[in-house]
Amino acid sequence: MNIVDLSNGLENVPVLIESNSGLLAFPEFQYSPENIQGPGCTLDPSEVTLPGCSCLSHSCLTESCACLQTHGQAYDSSGTLLNLNRTDSGYCSPVFECNALCTCSDTCSNRVVQRGLRLRLEVYSTKNRGWGVRTLEAIPHGTFVCEYAGEVISFEEARRRQLAQKSEDNNYIIAIREHAGTGSVTETFVDPAVVGNVGRFLNHSCQPNLFMQPVRVHSVVPRLALFAGRNVDAQEELTFDYSGGYSNQPPVELLSTQSDAAIQASRTDGLQRKECHCGANNCVQFLPLDLSIIS
Repeated sequence: MNIVDLSNGLENVPVLIESNSGLLAFPEFQYSPENIQGPGCTLDPSEVTLPGCSCLSHSCLTESCACLQTHGQAYDSSGTLLNLNRTDSGYCSPVFECNALCTCSDTCSNRVVQRGLRLRLEVYSTKNRGWGVRTLEAIPHGTFVCEYAGEVISFEEARRRQLAQKSEDNNYIIAIREHAGTGSVTETFVDPAVVGNVGRFLNHSCQPNLFMQPVRVHSVVPRLALFAGRNVDAQEELTFDYSGGYSNQPPVELLSTQSDAAIQASRTDGLQRKECHCGANNCVQFLPLDLSIIS
């Protein structure tokens, strides 16, 4: 059997494409396991801009490591994310890993996302939502699954691209807003439409099994890392909430009735909202749309 690796050897493990999915046209894009600098982005995501620790141990310890003392311990000794209680506000604490300037070993438990893809994933043709991604192995709660990697672009470029989209085009742009202390907000826009990784094939769900966590490694530009929000079985489709939430509860902003919500959602400022086919019992019927980029 001929195994096609979507990543062309750029990932640690091959990203498989379902062999009998020939009916659906496969999108043309350039595979990149990590973010790259796109139009309007003033920082090169591959440039090392964060300081490193001087630990000489095999794995960093909280009592002696500058990285862990400054930013806190994000993972346990097996690389599982520790803070799995997503706050109701939808905000998450940023995670900082050891980086290229740190003197600890490559197997330090504070190096997780930077090690790249470790799980066997398959891109396949779903019944009614185009391409999707499923896992070929069980994934424990809190495990790093993959990045949502692509071009890091400016707000202006994100706006230009969204306004130029036709109704049949997929919108891949994810906007991450991080709130730091006294009202300062850091925004990052990632678009994997032209350059991206396996993350670009993940579908939205109103009841997802992955959640997005900004992780900083070498650069102040965060990587958009996806972690398992619960134990995931082999052959399950992997999904995340495109609006950034992770909850098995209906979203708070659901309007009085589903039909009201549907009318409201489909008429967003003359923009045609796309229907959601996730099938969750709390489905809000339309895919999330970040109006702050467009308005």
